[in-house]
Amino acid sequence: MKIIMNYTIKQSASGQTVEKYLKSLGYSQSLLRQLRNTPDGITIDNTLVYTTYRLSEGQNLTISFPEETGSDNIVPVPMSLTIPYEDEHLMVINKASGIPIHPSQGNYDNTLANGIAYYLGEKGESCTYRVINRLDRDTTGLLIIAKNPLSACILSNMVKNRTIKRRYLAIAKGKLPDQGTIDAPIARVTDSTIERCVDFERGESAITHYKRLWYDNSTDHSLAALQLTTGRTHQIRVHLKYIGHPLPGDFLYCEDYRYINRQALHSWRLDFTHPILGTAMHFEAPLPEDMRFTGIKDNLFTN
Repeated sequence: MKIIMNYTIKQSASGQTVEKYLKSLGYSQSLLRQLRNTPDGITIDNTLVYTTYRLSEGQNLTISFPEETGSDNIVPVPMSLTIPYEDEHLMVINKASGIPIHPSQGNYDNTLANGIAYYLGEKGESCTYRVINRLDRDTTGLLIIAKNPLSACILSNMVKNRTIKRRYLAIAKGKLPDQGTIDAPIARVTDSTIERCVDFERGESAITHYKRLWYDNSTDHSLAALQLTTGRTHQIRVHLKYIGHPLPGDFLYCEDYRYINRQALHSWRLDFTHPILGTAMHFEAPLPEDMRFTGIKDNLFTN
């Protein structure tokens, strides 16, 4: 997909170099380097310019990104997708359980990447596959896919600056306290490629905030709303196990499959600013049916 961005220079930007102006809009140094090597990548009133060029009020700056042909080695495969939002810059996906995000050994043609490649191909589009907030294979819910280099650059920077708010719902064993914060560093378990644990000597800082929304006495499980200050691998799963309230159905941290056969974790809500349009974006994904075994009511999710 070829993306062209047009900017009319205002008086406040007059005298700035193209590089300084574009960086103020979220362009990274690596993206600028790519544009320098793109024919007609940066033009002023249809004339090619360097990034050192100084702008004047009223000029038309045009940025032309190279045509993308899609990510290599991703086989398009038909897949049922739930897409709450899509435009030329990004997609918001409500991912089902059992779907890995990226191809890997043993997951060559059953990933979200395969489904997105097929979906875009059917529309005559293609783009490099760029997932902004990743979810584990069995975690359900909302994630963002950037459809061009500029949106990817800006959204990735939002992740680093923690301006994309991600909220989760989880079912935890036992009765959680009303609310709390778990501040405990996480590290990889020795001799394991995937398992993590709390480790105060080797671990990286990890902070999880939680609030109990519902407790079901009949099953002795709690529904929790969670928000992360950091984004470590398996953070919610490891932290809730650490405080004695693991997620049922978790093959790594709690092999209790009486009520659910995958970790009871759902990416429920996303709040962020559109990387190009600057508008506020808010999305919520209903709790999946397999996480409703405690008689949970939808009106609990408004907090």
